[in-house]
Amino acid sequence: MKNIFTILALMVASVTASAQQALWSGSRIVSPEINPDNTVTFRLHAPKAVKVQVTGDFLPSQGWVPGYADLTEKDGIWEYTTYPLAPELYSYSFIVDGFVTRDPSNVYMIRDVASVMNVFIIGGGRADLYKVNDVPHGTVSKVWYHSPTLGTDRRMTVYTPAGYEKNRKQKYPVFYLLHGAGGDEEAWMDLGRTSQILDNLIAQGKAEPMIVVMTNGNAGEVAAPGQCPEGYERIPGMQQRGMMEGSFELHFPDVVKYIEDNYRVYKDKKHRAIAGLSMGGYHSLHISKYYPDMFDYVGLFSAAARFHENSECPVYQNEKSQIDTQFAKKPALYWIAIGNTDFLYDENVKLRQYLDEKEYTYEYMESDEGHIWKNWRIYLTEFVPKLFK
Repeated sequence: MKNIFTILALMVASVTASAQQALWSGSRIVSPEINPDNTVTFRLHAPKAVKVQVTGDFLPSQGWVPGYADLTEKDGIWEYTTYPLAPELYSYSFIVDGFVTRDPSNVYMIRDVASVMNVFIIGGGRADLYKVNDVPHGTVSKVWYHSPTLGTDRRMTVYTPAGYEKNRKQKYPVFYLLHGAGGDEEAWMDLGRTSQILDNLIAQGKAEPMIVVMTNGNAGEVAAPGQCPEGYERIPGMQQRGMMEGSFELHFPDVVKYIEDNYRVYKDKKHRAIAGLSMGGYHSLHISKYYPDMFDYVGLFSAAARFHENSECPVYQNEKSQIDTQFAKKPALYWIAIGNTDFLYDENVKLRQYLDEKEYTYEYMESDEGHIWKNWRIYLTEFVPKLFK
């Protein structure tokens, strides 16, 4: 019996020591290492690997696929140093003998649809807006609201600016910010750096303090994968339920009502803005024209700016007439932005041609590159300072 207790004690001690070792032993490999000249060095300990590559959005892309670069090996450590990188938020992964994996030396990761990638920031210029700086910070909440139109409770993200909790008598304007296909109510926070951008612009006096509402634009889904009743069984993907068939647009007054019933906000058109990227731009286009008295500020970021024929949904019927009504009410700002290689570029050209034919006033921004988060972060930093002036 004594021997059994001795063995058990040794086993417990071994497990405890192993757990403590796992708790305190971090990787000593530095990766990524941002060098003084803004080159970045990636390292991976993989002594048995035959080939190691890095892929990321800092490398020239091959269509929709990011480029890749080969790492070289010495004493089991694989290494690659980039050319000097411009200030930006970047994502990357390793490819080890054909297997895509994360960097074990970098705990910072972001999910984009079904892909999980490591991230890092090269500071300077506009990219400093993406960083957590020493400024007053707003509050980010994940809240549930009931939609009578959809007959369910749904989840959304709400940003309230610094001071909201203390300034009990102050009211705020509201900016509704919509994600793209494959995204959800977490996309603009995680990939778009919305709270950091708002904190920094407000602190610099370049933006009005405002509430930002980030909904789930898939009307058939109640929340992001992992945050819904299906739990971890729900698989993220580009095709979700209720994306672009009118249900989301028709239910949107439920979102506005919840915000105006539960937050200290102004309840008129001149204190409401809506914008979105890709599918969210599509939703912003159609919501703003279908409810022409709801939003004074409209932003279309790389929008799927398409019209419909013979649709049974009222949102998509007589669409140009709806736009005519919207512009007759003179919105304070109608803002269109897109990259010059974006696959939705021609759709935006057609929308602008119609607005030009009608001599409707709008602002246009054209950037380099295509349908990427780099552009959408840029557009957010350009659009927000224009609101509620």
